[in-house]
Amino acid sequence: MKLLITGATGLLGSEIVRQLKDYPGNGFVSFVRNQDQLDQFDNPQLGDILDYPSLLEAFEGINIVIHAAAKVSFSPKEKAELFEANVDGTANVVNACLEKGVKRLIYISSVAAIGRPEKDTDTKQPISINESNKWEDSPINSEYAKSKYRAEQEVWRGQAEGLQTVILNPSVILGEADWKQSSTQLFNYVYQRNRFYTDGVINYVDVQDVANAVIQLIDSDIEDKRYIMNAGSVTYAKFFGLMAKGFGVAPPKYKLKPFAIEILWRLEAIRAFIFRTSPLITKETAVTARAKIHFDNSRIKEDLQMEFIPLETSIKRVCNYLLTKNNQRLTVEQK
Repeated sequence: MKLLITGATGLLGSEIVRQLKDYPGNGFVSFVRNQDQLDQFDNPQLGDILDYPSLLEAFEGINIVIHAAAKVSFSPKEKAELFEANVDGTANVVNACLEKGVKRLIYISSVAAIGRPEKDTDTKQPISINESNKWEDSPINSEYAKSKYRAEQEVWRGQAEGLQTVILNPSVILGEADWKQSSTQLFNYVYQRNRFYTDGVINYVDVQDVANAVIQLIDSDIEDKRYIMNAGSVTYAKFFGLMAKGFGVAPPKYKLKPFAIEILWRLEAIRAFIFRTSPLITKETAVTARAKIHFDNSRIKEDLQMEFIPLETSIKRVCNYLLTKNNQRLTVEQK
């Protein structure tokens, strides 16, 4: 059996690659987009999910594809790129699987693809969402959420055409990455001693747990199902407080009122336009930061006997990693 993983250089993809090195079998192929990243992998294949011929070449002789490549952005100006990478790219992966006789596709989606009822914002008690929730067209669904939802439709199409599929829907993935990559930006926000937090709830899961679920699903006969990957939910105040403790800095202490958040994202949009940079907060992230949702993990815990890594353990590990990397950078700069 031979495996291929897309998005091998990302936060989750790189962890899947790390765990796959101990997986018995005929090895795996890391599908890599950039030439200068090839030397990071034992068995890389250069290509792009938007380049269909490169997918066909890479999928030759492959039995199982783990599709972890995606674009994550909440910037309005990147809407077209979001849909191109997440929807068109996933359609290409599904089509290449079908054309090359790939047996099984494990797709990494997002809890965002499940959709959010419009009533979730500013409620006092968290709303619980599970895999049976139906997508609702709502103004609070981000463009990223819409792109992942449409990508899932491509995966279900593949299932209908004979491809074995299973979808994982992780919440915010916590793991070791660059300061400006993925959820590590939240760690950077606290490390930079920012003083504000919102009254929302954040759902989280350790990158090691998501990768472990992927490994378990490789040999599983489970198909045509989706699984929420979520270790728990916590207020932003507690979430940032744990990060601050891990870094040894003061935590954010000023809670932003809804009207202040509305002003902030508009000011940030103006700043980003003037300086031609990506906004630090957008209208979409402002809505998300106030939401109170809990994603139910009952199905994955029952079917795969998953036991999730505690939040405190994840944050401490990532903080230690980032502090070590930052000290190394400062040492290099001082030479």
